[in-house]
Amino acid sequence: MDQAAVQYHHLMPIIDTLLPEFDREMGLTRGALERVPDGRFDFKPHPTSVTLGRLAEHLTEMPQWATITMTQAGIEMTTQRPTDYVRPSTRAAVLAQFDKYLKEGRGNVAGKTDAEFNAPWTLKAAGKEVFMMPKAAVMRNFVMNHMIHHRGQLMVYLRMLGVPVPSIYGPSGDEQM
Repeated sequence: MDQAAVQYHHLMPIIDTLLPEFDREMGLTRGALERVPDGRFDFKPHPTSVTLGRLAEHLTEMPQWATITMTQAGIEMTTQRPTDYVRPSTRAAVLAQFDKYLKEGRGNVAGKTDAEFNAPWTLKAAGKEVFMMPKAAVMRNFVMNHMIHHRGQLMVYLRMLGVPVPSIYGPSGDEQM
């Protein structure tokens, strides 16, 4: 990279690199969730695995975590869900929850300044600090990389169920780009 490119890259706001990645990864995740088969939410590939329904639900939570990251200084992992929370039990419900959280999450990420992304964020469990890092790092690690990891698990579940696997970073065995 030449000196001008290095200088420009250094001056580029965090949001200018993070938001396109966020949008792409969220879109790819939604495409994977569109393949989740109704009537199979109880499927588990192994006794120690989570169910397909719980995995799909967990993927819907990732854009909500973007909201939590950008609007709070941290979170306590042991916080319970609201008493009126209803787990999604159909593909349509999964997609509706994902879309709702994505709209909120993107709205809470877009337009943020470098200072907001550099602010510290803390994850606690039972009052004890698990980690503290800048919000930009939380967005990449705890939100996006975490989502990519679980999306990969979803691909395995889909393959085991005989559901065509979507293309992600290149063609899949089922879908040519």
